[in-house]
Amino acid sequence: MSDIETITVSEEGFACVNQVGDFEFTVDATDESGPNPNAALVATYASCFLPAFRVGGQQRGHDDLGKIQIDADADLDEEEDLESISFAVHVAADLSEDELDEIVGRAEDICHVHSALREELEADVDAYGDAF
Repeated sequence: MSDIETITVSEEGFACVNQVGDFEFTVDATDESGPNPNAALVATYASCFLPAFRVGGQQRGHDDLGKIQIDADADLDEEEDLESISFAVHVAADLSEDELDEIVGRAEDICHVHSALREELEADVDAYGDAF
């Protein structure tokens, strides 16, 4: 048995309904009934990086980072393939640039999506403390 099993179904058109465990969501290449696959990948990446950032903070002695928000941007090439991704990580906690850099480095080591992507597509991450 696999560690992760998903079922993806498209009855017609370009929308796919994905079943992951008890969860269901739609990805649509035309952006009509859900985000397109590239947008879903960027959101998934950010959704993996944010908790990794929080764990990285805890491992560096910052147990209460407060609210964290990632604003992700991605660029596509001529073939509509992801070419670059960048994250602006906004953190409620008032942290120094060195502390943020240390947590970002740890989060990059922890985030499974970050590890899975080709090096040239890994997010370029900027983090901002005392952001809220």
